[in-house]
Amino acid sequence: MSTDRTSIAVLLPCYNEEMTIGKVVRDFHAALPDADIYVYDNNSTDHTAEIAANAGAIVRPEPRQGKGNVIRALFEDIDADVYVMADGDDTYPADAAPAMVTKVLDGYDMVIGDRLSSTYFTENKRPFHNVGNRVVRSAINGLFHADVTDIMTGYRAFSFTFVKTYPVLARGFEVETEMTIHSLNNNLRLYEMPIQYRDRPEGSVSKLDTVGDGIKVLSTIFRMIREYKPLPFFGGLGMIIGLIGFGLTASVTVDFMRTGMVERFPTLIGAVMLVIAGLLFIVTGIVLDVIAKNNRKTFLLEANRFAIMHRVIRDCSGAEAGSNTSK
Repeated sequence: MSTDRTSIAVLLPCYNEEMTIGKVVRDFHAALPDADIYVYDNNSTDHTAEIAANAGAIVRPEPRQGKGNVIRALFEDIDADVYVMADGDDTYPADAAPAMVTKVLDGYDMVIGDRLSSTYFTENKRPFHNVGNRVVRSAINGLFHADVTDIMTGYRAFSFTFVKTYPVLARGFEVETEMTIHSLNNNLRLYEMPIQYRDRPEGSVSKLDTVGDGIKVLSTIFRMIREYKPLPFFGGLGMIIGLIGFGLTASVTVDFMRTGMVERFPTLIGAVMLVIAGLLFIVTGIVLDVIAKNNRKTFLLEANRFAIMHRVIRDCSGAEAGSNTSK
């Protein structure tokens, strides 16, 4: 599948990584000698940008703070056949990148660097992060009937079509969770590759806020379930509300059959309103489910259009290169 015309871009979003970024850039240069390595500096207050440039990376600034904003800029600005995304903290092995690139060239939309099947739980020294990974994984796999091991890894490889059709809405570290849910919802081709994760070297400080970023991740999951799975979300909520209303209505009816009088008018009125509200939630879920399915159809058509466009561009570039060589 690989050809001499295959272009590879390594994407490294960075914020204050002067201690490790030089080694990361050199490692990826060694692993992928023909790749262009991009470091997008997210308002670092240290020498991250200078060190990355000296190591041979293409360095650009991204003023909008947050990893999601940086990835959005990377995906918008850079054109390549295959993209490899990693962090600048030297926790991911660059020597796994060639195998990930090969899988993308074999036809996968996204290759996931799976930390959790190897060394993550022994290397990572932050217990709440371990718990968080397990909770997020169980929730997403259960809701999307999937079996993805590492939902939140920052080491991934993508096809051109994935990058140009993925709407980056997250602003911070919840972007990886958003990527995974987007892929599962649209039935994209995913491949998980176990990698040897290593913890940050001594002196390197994590930018993650365990509680704050954990809340953002859970909020992202909640929002995307509401958008991508509206029928279970609104339908389930409507069933619960409707059943509560039906139970209260039944209790008033039993009293009426026993006494011949409606003694709890406020309860009856509230119960009927709950039943109506439950039905409205269910109808809302059905309508939004139809819209969500139409959105998936639109995404598929858009992805096919980008794939065709990419093939045409590559073929034209190849023909032009061949013509220049013959001259």
